[in-house]
Amino acid sequence: MSDLSYVAGKPAALAANSGVMAFVYRWLFDHDFDRGFHRQVERAVAVLILISVFAIVLEHISEIYQPHAETFHWFDLITVAIFSVEYLLRLYTAPVHPEFAGYRFPRLRYALSFYALVDMVAILPFYFSQFFTVDVEMLRVLRLLRLMRIFKLSRELVPAWTEFISLNADRTFRAKLYALLEPTGHSGRMHIIVDNFIVFWIALSIVCVVLESVDSIGHLFEIQFAWIDAIAFTVFTIEYLARVYTAPENPDFRGRYFPRWAHVRSGQAIIDLLTILPFLLERFLPFALDLRFLRVFRLLRMLKLTRYTSATTTLIKVIAREWQIILASMFVMLLLVVLTASLGYLFEHDAQPDKFENIPQSIYWAVVTLASVGYGDISPVTPMGRALTVVLALVGIGIFAIPAGLLASAFTDQLRIDREAFRHLLQQAYTDGKVDLKEREEIIAEAERLHLSDQEFNRLLAEAKAEFDKSFAAQELSFGQLMLDANAHPEFAAEQFRILVAQQSLLLKATGQKLMQDKLAQSDHPDELTRRVVQTIADYQSSEQGRDL
Repeated sequence: MSDLSYVAGKPAALAANSGVMAFVYRWLFDHDFDRGFHRQVERAVAVLILISVFAIVLEHISEIYQPHAETFHWFDLITVAIFSVEYLLRLYTAPVHPEFAGYRFPRLRYALSFYALVDMVAILPFYFSQFFTVDVEMLRVLRLLRLMRIFKLSRELVPAWTEFISLNADRTFRAKLYALLEPTGHSGRMHIIVDNFIVFWIALSIVCVVLESVDSIGHLFEIQFAWIDAIAFTVFTIEYLARVYTAPENPDFRGRYFPRWAHVRSGQAIIDLLTILPFLLERFLPFALDLRFLRVFRLLRMLKLTRYTSATTTLIKVIAREWQIILASMFVMLLLVVLTASLGYLFEHDAQPDKFENIPQSIYWAVVTLASVGYGDISPVTPMGRALTVVLALVGIGIFAIPAGLLASAFTDQLRIDREAFRHLLQQAYTDGKVDLKEREEIIAEAERLHLSDQEFNRLLAEAKAEFDKSFAAQELSFGQLMLDANAHPEFAAEQFRILVAQQSLLLKATGQKLMQDKLAQSDHPDELTRRVVQTIADYQSSEQGRDL
């Protein structure tokens, strides 16, 4: 999109102003300018908000804050500087913002808007503490007020929520809730935000479980870890109950007699249940459990991430499609391990009875050698045993490469199949020349499931449209090629002419001679010959021959 065409399609305030103000707004804040950096700016600000809020929470832990007070101060200074520059740039470009361009004082109108007030609250405590003398209690309050920066995320949440409400205005509460949890084609950006929120808590809870196993860190953050675990449990419980409640909306369970029970028995629902069980077991069982067991058990939350990536689904399809080949390669590997372990026991048992005591112990050596790991705790000392080790190590390189190559090739092929299926879905939607609402929802839901980027989705959509136009043009060309050479086949040409006259007669009978002539006269290129043909066909209809026809 060129700058001229872009400005021409914008409001008068932006079209009339092509200076620095319009340039800054266009490249940093305008959502309608495809080549701009508005997405990068919003994502960077969102990440900085989360990091700054996390830093504010850490400031209240004296063991961390006291040794690194200078670092926290400089980070807060940099953060406030970035937020201040963002606020000033948005205030500066308010006269070309479509929402405020029509007002007499657009900058004042922007300064009093909701988003501007939130941006001001995010930086105001810092400036207040710098320019005014405050006591310790007031300083503590100002530090807590910095947590208001989290409300800057409303710049992303409010438009997404407004879009979601408009897309689901005529749907039930259960359908709306399901649209938040799963891609439906009418979920909008709100579904992505909900997914990211759940993924954030999954990742945070996993990191906390790992760090909690370190005694020094676990003792220092004992209270914080407990709060995070309680919040994560609440989030995952609400998600689990919401998915059970919305199970009748899921196409996989909609046709069942008990769709909610079918969902509860599904693999993903069992994983969701396992993620909340450790919290319940730790607090409600009458006897104490090993905390190490509960920590490891909480790591099952990693399995929840399989719902939020298409790679796991693709891998399952690959294994289901190539299981015979994978099973064959595993059988060859197992056969080789047992055979070499038996030979190793035969060659090394007399020389090292403590290490090659039996064949099961030799299997450990064979697997380690076949995998080219070679820990060295068990190694042959006889010439035949060492020769066998060399052969086994060389063979292991190829043995392990076979299933890896099969999986990689099948995985790539499955991705191609999914892309082709999506392209076929687009082409099917364009068969009638337009995409209706239901087809559009199916396309968007499939694109979200495949995690296609906007650029890739638009490219596939353009390819499907071009393919439809090409096939339509080919059909028109083939229809034109049905005309026969009248000189070579006069009898067929006469028959074709008779059919065409009959078709025109039916059209004229349905439309009426006067209306047809009036429409031809109103066309951009009225043709006298065409009007004569219409008159001739009308006369033909009134004749006895036309009635017989």
